[in-house]
Amino acid sequence: MNDGFYTLKGYTLMEHGLLTAAMEDYLEMIYRMRQEEQEVVRVSALAAALHVQPSSASKMAGNLRAQELVHFPRYGYISLTETGMQVGKYLLRRHELVHRLLCEINGSGGELAECEKIEHFLSPRTVENLGAFLDRLHSGS
Repeated sequence: MNDGFYTLKGYTLMEHGLLTAAMEDYLEMIYRMRQEEQEVVRVSALAAALHVQPSSASKMAGNLRAQELVHFPRYGYISLTETGMQVGKYLLRRHELVHRLLCEINGSGGELAECEKIEHFLSPRTVENLGAFLDRLHSGS
């Protein structure tokens, strides 16, 4: 039950625990790269995919390791733990659903920037309902 107002950061921490939006972005990209037949992900490839410095990607991989979402031996490759795979799968689905909705609403094929700004603020319930809504929309029901 809601007992008052919180800051955006307060709501985010209540909903997502210790995962920040940046951590979600990195984990989603690691999962995405893993889906492209890569068992492990190099820090340099992750940095390039997210347009950040390798030192930033390495630091975030360490943060994700602390959350037990990735395996990241010092100077090694990044691989997902079982929990990391589950969370990454959810994050990619959430991203794809939000992107589909925005493309539908705006009549465009590319709403990546808008999607990236919105996706972190949706609850799992909303994500699932969004998926059901898009399925109904395209099935004609």
